[in-house]
Amino acid sequence: MIGAAFNEILYRPLFNALIALYEHASFSDLGIAIIVLTVIIRALLYPLFSKSARSQAVMQKIQPQIKKIQDDHKGNREKQASALMELYRMNNVNPFSGILLLLVQLPILIALYRVFLSEFTPASFAALYAFIPAPEAIDFSFLGLINLHERSTIVAIAAGAAQYIHGKLAFPKQSTGNAGMDAIGKQMIILAPVITLFVLWGLPSAVGIYWLTSSAVSVIQQLRLNRIMALTHGGDEHNRSGSQSSSDAGGH
Repeated sequence: MIGAAFNEILYRPLFNALIALYEHASFSDLGIAIIVLTVIIRALLYPLFSKSARSQAVMQKIQPQIKKIQDDHKGNREKQASALMELYRMNNVNPFSGILLLLVQLPILIALYRVFLSEFTPASFAALYAFIPAPEAIDFSFLGLINLHERSTIVAIAAGAAQYIHGKLAFPKQSTGNAGMDAIGKQMIILAPVITLFVLWGLPSAVGIYWLTSSAVSVIQQLRLNRIMALTHGGDEHNRSGSQSSSDAGGH
């Protein structure tokens, strides 16, 4: 029953969307159809990605305060939890947003992998809706250069590079005041691309095209978020500086 619900809610709509894009919005290029579908999915999930990335950025900035609370209330878990929740509330951040994003994204990823690994045979076209005609044939060549049924070293390396760039943007160089958090950030910058390369190395490049596109969109979204956070943080610093200057002037 769960399998049937998964097929109807996720796999079948995504499969139909890919075929429709292949026929009408990709010049009959499956790679372009995958890219367009990935961008559409990321656009639909943008509110969740944006909220999760913002929470991650804010969590990094308030690490010194988190560490201070943990040290001040080391022997009292209840007070520590209460103080931390108040800190999160004041900074309008949800420390569990990353988990929520993962829970939402995971079934979509599984469905997409099933779609991209499909053989696109007449039997698989039985999953098409009545208003979406089955294509006569599917061309698995991306831009005439890459066979999407086979693994591609170039695509895997490019996806790993995009993952690395996103990591560098998501975990900036400045210290958070928490050595453990800083170490985890540095490890993730290196580990994520390595995992990406390892996973994609043995998979058809259709999956790699999706991963590369998704990572590229993440880079663009992270750049935008970093600018917003820099402006907001800069405004806060300016306001604090102005308040201090006014106070000093009043003291003189």
